[in-house]
Amino acid sequence: MLKNYWNKGKKQKTITIIVGLILLIALFILRDDYQPALLFFRKYIFIIILSLIVLFFGLKKFRKTASTGKRLGILGLLAAFFGLLYFAGWNVGLYDYMKTYNVFNDLDKVEINELPLTQNERIQPLRNIFSMANESVGETKDVSLPHLVRVDDENKWTMAIQPSEKYIMQRISDNTEEVFSVSSTTPFPRFSNDNRIPVTFSIGESLKFSRNTYNAVVQRFNPWMLFNYEPSDTFYMKNDSGEWVQVVSLIRWRGFFFPYPTFGGVMVIESGEHDFNDYLERIAIGKGTFIAPEDMKNYPFLTKQNTLSEKVSRLQSESLKFLGGFSDPLPWNMETAVKIPEMPKDQNQQPYVTDFDFSGSESDAYSGLYHWFGLEPVGEERTSLSYSVFVPADGTDKLYYYDHASKKQGYAGVSAMPLKVKESRKEIDWTANTPVEFRPYVKDIAGRKRMFFLGTISAISDTNAQQFDGSATPDLVLIDSEYRDVIWIDVKHPSTWDKTVYDQLNEAWRSSEGIGYFYDEDKTDTDILEAEIQEKFKAIDSTSASNGNQAEIERLKRKLDSLQALDKQ
Repeated sequence: MLKNYWNKGKKQKTITIIVGLILLIALFILRDDYQPALLFFRKYIFIIILSLIVLFFGLKKFRKTASTGKRLGILGLLAAFFGLLYFAGWNVGLYDYMKTYNVFNDLDKVEINELPLTQNERIQPLRNIFSMANESVGETKDVSLPHLVRVDDENKWTMAIQPSEKYIMQRISDNTEEVFSVSSTTPFPRFSNDNRIPVTFSIGESLKFSRNTYNAVVQRFNPWMLFNYEPSDTFYMKNDSGEWVQVVSLIRWRGFFFPYPTFGGVMVIESGEHDFNDYLERIAIGKGTFIAPEDMKNYPFLTKQNTLSEKVSRLQSESLKFLGGFSDPLPWNMETAVKIPEMPKDQNQQPYVTDFDFSGSESDAYSGLYHWFGLEPVGEERTSLSYSVFVPADGTDKLYYYDHASKKQGYAGVSAMPLKVKESRKEIDWTANTPVEFRPYVKDIAGRKRMFFLGTISAISDTNAQQFDGSATPDLVLIDSEYRDVIWIDVKHPSTWDKTVYDQLNEAWRSSEGIGYFYDEDKTDTDILEAEIQEKFKAIDSTSASNGNQAEIERLKRKLDSLQALDKQ
């Protein structure tokens, strides 16, 4: 038809050329609009090709068959094939099963034999920070989702103050002109001038058209990247020159049979005003500087930083369910299968970005920010902690995990924590308040490393389930994952937390573990004598049980009994 129209005359040829050029320009300029379709084809390329082959030969056989009965049989077989494909692939989850298995095989997994210590504990959970930030901006402004990043050697929550999505004209004409940068280690996060950084971005997450971060990054992709990459989380941080930049985490899809996502590097967008040259650059080639994963080591501000998409880290962590083999997660096995527990009431889900100190461990892991996951058995009634997973937040191609289950530690998991907190303070109205975001707290207390969960008590809005109270002095709890005891701690004095834990649990630890005393100021004269007698018992037990030793044992027992009777009085 097009050939016939072309041959009609000069006018028709001119129209055809003009329309073709317009379509070609539109195809080039609007590639951010149709890129999701290219990505969909990339993700399901094997399924699509298989379906087309079956459909082609099925219809070919159908056309060659004269019998009505056989034709109906062919159509029935085609319907059965596609029905089975949909049921197995999507309803049963076979496609995701294979995708996760490919992630598992691609991972560089490192088992560690000692938990790292936590450092620079963050006080406020993400949803509290988000609520407080929104309380500090005007009607026509929104706050982007906070992310924990390193700024000037300090962990901070950063987020953009951007035009509100409710006002279209501002999204078209305005810039992002401020960034919140709030300390994560203080119980008093301030959203005043000191922590409102004046910086202009002509590219923003809430802006429209080519000024939108997603659109600008996709426009920057080359043809190969259009099929294999997608933008994910947007972070705000300082570069090596001290200038504020947007860092967009990229996801790269790899593989032909059941493609799977991996960390694809970052796109760094510089700050700057919007002008006509900027406009031409955006619609033509997009904005941003692509930095591949292997090149990130050349940029100090991107190392030991939080730049990894949580979508990728969640899938990597979930893939550890295949540690017991390919068939272990199937319903009739599940000996070592694990899941990421989902927390209720619209609170922030795992991973919890946490600062870990690996300096005392035997691994080659760096000390800094990690995506932490506490994996639990698959069953809903099972809430034990099976694995602690540490995914380097800067996208380093490794995953570290600690196997609690094989060590038979019997630790309680994250999903068991809320009820323990509620049980410890029955007088609190738990319909209006809830304990949230139980991140790990690992410290060396009373002679060994002990694992706790640090949780925050937040109030929830009656009208908006995602709005959590932004109190500057929230109630904090530490839960011993081994002893299951809940310790309420003073948020204003972090230096006293370990002492508070010891004061509450030291008798249980001494009784169960036979440990000594670790805070001298707590020892009475009687305590010291009891400890000395216990040491003498140990010394005697290490030698042969002679008659002389037996007499000494009896004497020490009488002395110990008298001291314990004195304590009771």
